[in-house]
Amino acid sequence: MSHSIDKQKCVGCGACQPECPVSAIVQDSSVFKIDASKCIDCGNCIGVCPVEAIAAGN
Repeated sequence: MSHSIDKQKCVGCGACQPECPVSAIVQDSSVFKIDASKCIDCGNCIGVCPVEAIAAGN
């Protein structure tokens, strides 16, 4: 399963987006989301999220 971003926690800072090697993270209004069809579960995005809005395998 791909990683996911909790839209309730995401503050829209965009720190995660440049960390994704396959460009699976896109802006959706004022927050970001992960395109499950592109996500390769590398986990690069998890450690850079300042509000811990990204979870593995959800």
